[in-house]
Amino acid sequence: MSSAAVQSAPKKKRIGDQLIDKGVIGPDQLKIALLEQKRSPAKLGEILVNLGFLTESVLNDALGESLGYDSVKLNDVVPDAEAFAFIDKELATKLNVMPFSFDPDQNKLMIAMSDTFDILLLDRIDALLPAEIQVEPVLSSDADIIAAIDRFYGYELSIDGILQEIETGEVDAQTQNIERAEYSHPTVRLVDAFLTDAVKQGASDIHFEPEEGFLRVRYRIDGVLRQVRSLHRKYWPSIVVRVKVLADMNIAETRAPQDGHISLKISGFPIDFRVAAQPTVHGENIVLRILDRSKAIIPLDDLDIPDHHRTTLKLMMARPEGIILVTGPTGSGKTTTLYSLLNHLNDETVNIMTLEDPVEYSMNMIRQSSLNSSVKMDFADGIRSLMRQDPDIILVGEMRDLDTANMGFRAAMTGHQVFSTLHTNSALGSFARLLDIGIQPGIVAGNIIGVVAQRLIRKLCIDCREQVAPGEIERQLLATSGHVPEYIYQAVGCERCGQRGYKGRLALLEILKMDDDLDELVAKSASVRALGELAESKGFTRLIDDGLARVHIGDTTLDELSRAVDFSARLNPT
Repeated sequence: MSSAAVQSAPKKKRIGDQLIDKGVIGPDQLKIALLEQKRSPAKLGEILVNLGFLTESVLNDALGESLGYDSVKLNDVVPDAEAFAFIDKELATKLNVMPFSFDPDQNKLMIAMSDTFDILLLDRIDALLPAEIQVEPVLSSDADIIAAIDRFYGYELSIDGILQEIETGEVDAQTQNIERAEYSHPTVRLVDAFLTDAVKQGASDIHFEPEEGFLRVRYRIDGVLRQVRSLHRKYWPSIVVRVKVLADMNIAETRAPQDGHISLKISGFPIDFRVAAQPTVHGENIVLRILDRSKAIIPLDDLDIPDHHRTTLKLMMARPEGIILVTGPTGSGKTTTLYSLLNHLNDETVNIMTLEDPVEYSMNMIRQSSLNSSVKMDFADGIRSLMRQDPDIILVGEMRDLDTANMGFRAAMTGHQVFSTLHTNSALGSFARLLDIGIQPGIVAGNIIGVVAQRLIRKLCIDCREQVAPGEIERQLLATSGHVPEYIYQAVGCERCGQRGYKGRLALLEILKMDDDLDELVAKSASVRALGELAESKGFTRLIDDGLARVHIGDTTLDELSRAVDFSARLNPT
């Protein structure tokens, strides 16, 4: 080997130097710790923590990033009952490890360890587990692991088990006050169990709905609410206190709406919950919106949409200035689509600024701002402020009034690319909505790059879907797409889809890409019919046509499609 090759080999940095590079400690602090280490057998990180130069959690985050391992704060983790079944308390204490999450789909067991490079310990754990289980070590501190073993082991963690524990025990007035309760309290574990169960089932919302004599618990899964539990009314006061404590809400306020936020790690992934409490005649109704950061930003090429839609979106984003609007009702996936578009454009050559209400998912390199009611900033004021930040691309959460729309169009006319949402039922209806807001037709024409209208519908479970021959009405509908297949699919239900027949959702899109001809009609305030006829002559397809194409290939059913789009115009009265 040549001397040049030897000289070019990278030298691994010491832990202290890595901590300095990350700005966690300074050179003087490292020198002090190294002097202390000469008089003590303790590890450098432990000495730094003992000297008060940094906390254990900061040390673990920095070391985990340097060593290529994730780190975990076990205080913020909701434990997984299935994980505990692999390693009992006695063994966990002996090995000083904490199993906290198990993914049955990948047979992956996440274990917190203070030394993720302890090969002997990892081999010993592997030997104790079934051959198909894959261990994923996660960095944590010794103190956190010992405290977590003490805190979590020995308690029932399943919903059924906790409810049995509550029903067979005594829940008196004193136990309702649980704002400082330990994990041993069954209500604390019950709330955590509901959060974990909802995330594992893929729910987007959790509804706690008090009735006169009982509490109804429902999950929204694939856009449809499903009741999962009914609890006795007497347990609701302690449950609502626990939720409010987690969300940092005022537990004494029960007569006014409140909003809060919860951040936890569930099944190894960071999950945010947006909490809203609403007073009702039977008590406070609480809804938690589940925001899974690991599923938030989907690359444009990974979106489950036809290739021609993806190509059209990329062509629209290639225009350097103008407005791209995304329309659809609440829960139609507008935020996911907008984030995918921004993520596609996001690199170090552009400055992307957003103004959202609120920011749902954090994106690297993008400057995101939430509307702040305390300083009375609205979208219009926010855009004025963003324009002074030298942006190339701006995301405005919603064009809801004339001031916001005026500022958005002004940004587009001064060389910026603007993304926003609008409340309309279709892509073609966006122009009438903008005119209704007060934007002049001459300003609308030429400044809109395109409009995307979308809906989310449930996707058939491929494990249990069943072929059936289309009936008369189905044939009439399918004929409008130019072809009637011999068979279509219907939902059945199996264990993998929870007996629902559907698993996951897909987006139906209609994408109107503007050109000079369409701009001319918009400038003349043409009718929706005239705009639609010209757009269809250029290849524009409506939501129903996109949906019927999905029915043809077996992605969904006509029954499910009817929940999202109107069939009436396609059916002949009999």
